[in-house]
Amino acid sequence: MEEDRALWTEKYRPGDFSEVKGQREIVKRVEAFVKQKNMPHLMFAGPAGIGKTSLALVVAKKLFRDEWHSNFLELNASDERGIDIIRNKVKDFARTKSIGDVPFKIIYLDECDALTKEAQQALRRTMENYTQTTRFILSCNYSSKIIDPIQSRCAIFRFKPLENRDLNIIIDKIAKEEKLKIDEKTKNALMEISDGDCRRVENILQSCAAINSHITEDSVYGIVSVARPKEVNEVLNLAIDNKFIDARNKLLDVMLKYGLSGMDIIKQVQKEILNLKIDNRKKMELIEKCGETEFRMTEGSDEFLQLESFLAQITLVSIK
Repeated sequence: MEEDRALWTEKYRPGDFSEVKGQREIVKRVEAFVKQKNMPHLMFAGPAGIGKTSLALVVAKKLFRDEWHSNFLELNASDERGIDIIRNKVKDFARTKSIGDVPFKIIYLDECDALTKEAQQALRRTMENYTQTTRFILSCNYSSKIIDPIQSRCAIFRFKPLENRDLNIIIDKIAKEEKLKIDEKTKNALMEISDGDCRRVENILQSCAAINSHITEDSVYGIVSVARPKEVNEVLNLAIDNKFIDARNKLLDVMLKYGLSGMDIIKQVQKEILNLKIDNRKKMELIEKCGETEFRMTEGSDEFLQLESFLAQITLVSIK
């Protein structure tokens, strides 16, 4: 019963090295460390939802078996970003000996690129002082935000977004377990939307399944508030055909229909520019304009005004 109420991201979290998808080389090396019962500090870098935390948990469970809860401390650095988290929680856990036959404990620091520079300096000292009793696994989206002294103390593994074939396996497994009906078009929509993020796929599937076990392309696009590529393409083609007012009205309809912000739509526009039937030089010009529009939005400019301006630029580029 508890299993039925579980979040699918937890229910389908890998429990073994063989179940971690998409990071074959990394899994192979980390598994070798576990077999030797010895490992350096590790740093897992890469985007969200691709298995960094899952792999850290598998390492702990395989190393410590039944004692893993006592020997593994998981902290999210973005919750508590300051120096106190390192001085107190991390140090207190690091200075005590491990339980069982493995000579060290593991501290897993998630999102550690959110730590302040001072906290990172304190972490570096802690990593130095407690090497005998503790190994750190640091997880981050961008390793460039971690200070060099910490990077040089870790074996760095760069995770990449999951490929479609791996996402396909995960979708098929969930569909079988949860008795869902998913056709190929819906699978392709899921893969397109998720951009290699497995957690996103699982959350979308769970949200859709709550309404109907037959999951369609429409229900997927409806749940995630993403415009269909076809609709974005229509907007761009209207602008290219010199129908600026029609393009503007269609864009407004799409944004209102899916509840999209300007930042959401501009990212989809950028993908769709590459599918337009115009010459490559014009595509390059439009992608440059797209980047400029996105920058202006992040600086606080009115989103719809910037999108209108972008559609005007498309029309001007196409009639050159």
